[in-house]
Amino acid sequence: MKAEYDFSKGKRGAILTSKGKTRITIYIDDAILEEFRARAEGAGTGYQTMINDALKEYLTERYEPPVTESVLRRVLQEEMPKWEK
Repeated sequence: MKAEYDFSKGKRGAILTSKGKTRITIYIDDAILEEFRARAEGAGTGYQTMINDALKEYLTERYEPPVTESVLRRVLQEEMPKWEK
């Protein structure tokens, strides 16, 4: 080993980049994390993979946003005249 190393041209960050995934720090409720770990152990997979899959499913086209008051009012205004006849 050398007595000294020159890091003046060094760059911060990962040596190898991961394509398609990014390492982050996130705070999750303890109960949520425990549940994902328990389910992942039962399924024989990783809990992080399971959390990633759950987030993907939430964001897919199958996700329908909740009905807001404005949407409900608009639908009722459109449909009520049909019932009054």
